[in-house]
Amino acid sequence: MQNFVKNFGFAIGVSVVALIVAVVDGYLRNGNSISAAGSALIIAMLLGILELSLSFDNAVVNAGVLRNMDPKWQRRFLTWGILIAVFGMRFIFPIVIVSITAGLGFFEVIQQAFGNPEEYSRHLEEARVPINAFGSSFLMLVFLKYLIDPDKDEHWFAWLERKLARVGRLDTIQVVITGAVLLLGVHYLVAPDMQYTALIAGVVGILVFLVVDALGNLFDVDDMAARAGAAGLASFLYLEVLDASFSLDGVIGAFALTKDIVIIAAGLTIGAIFVRSLTVSLVRSGTLDTYRFLEHGAHYGIGALAVIMLLSMSDSVHIPEVVTGLIGAGFIALAIWTSLRANRREALEQTSSRS
Repeated sequence: MQNFVKNFGFAIGVSVVALIVAVVDGYLRNGNSISAAGSALIIAMLLGILELSLSFDNAVVNAGVLRNMDPKWQRRFLTWGILIAVFGMRFIFPIVIVSITAGLGFFEVIQQAFGNPEEYSRHLEEARVPINAFGSSFLMLVFLKYLIDPDKDEHWFAWLERKLARVGRLDTIQVVITGAVLLLGVHYLVAPDMQYTALIAGVVGILVFLVVDALGNLFDVDDMAARAGAAGLASFLYLEVLDASFSLDGVIGAFALTKDIVIIAAGLTIGAIFVRSLTVSLVRSGTLDTYRFLEHGAHYGIGALAVIMLLSMSDSVHIPEVVTGLIGAGFIALAIWTSLRANRREALEQTSSRS
């Protein structure tokens, strides 16, 4: 119980505040209506659960990166990173996207988000294609970098991953595959008038990944202190962009439940805070070491999300966020089950060898 409070106490406190804000907003915006306040409470809770379900595999990947980070950058991820995740990625970033795609001023979009949420929602929906192109390209590279890694020793689906590891000896093969998938997706799924925009957004997603991935190599190998700082900065930026890619899908989906930006922000804040707390819990408890295939399952979930975002560039394809969350949860559950089986088999082999 003490560990639970230590890992999730802050998230619970922030969630209570967020729910109070949502209730007050629903009450005041609807003529002091008690029923509207209750509805706001339920929607905010649903959004928080949805965000957490969509980002559970994100938390696992975060933990895998965080455990190898310098302690100073770990603290920054858990302090600055929370502010960036809540206010930057789930509030400011969508406004920036709407501002760019709709050709509106930044403050004009903010006024629209609070004063005319229906119009803001429409602009955000119009930005769906470039958002999905960016997110799918970035997440595809995250997935492929982990999957096609010649230095990876632990394989989940060994028959597949060992073959792909040999392919990984080819430099930049992950970029080649992602670029080819992006071109095919843009050509076959995107309306002609949006193809150029989608292609540019997808290329930006690839470039952002490459830049963040390369930042850790900027310093001389012998300068260990400087290199640790560079690696910490690279990992920090990588995790924030990864979080952004996950959150964009949730922001768009949130408007299916409500157009009230305050309730949306409250609900997504709950999910974001719990994802960070879950990340900390995974690192402190050593769960990734106990469940050897957990990172594999999380990355397969990220690969599935990349494919879903790619398909969602089409106007005729809509995959509910609940389905997306269930797919990610399914990979996580399968990874835990296979990890437990592998642990039991290994324990039996060790017992047999002793006897």
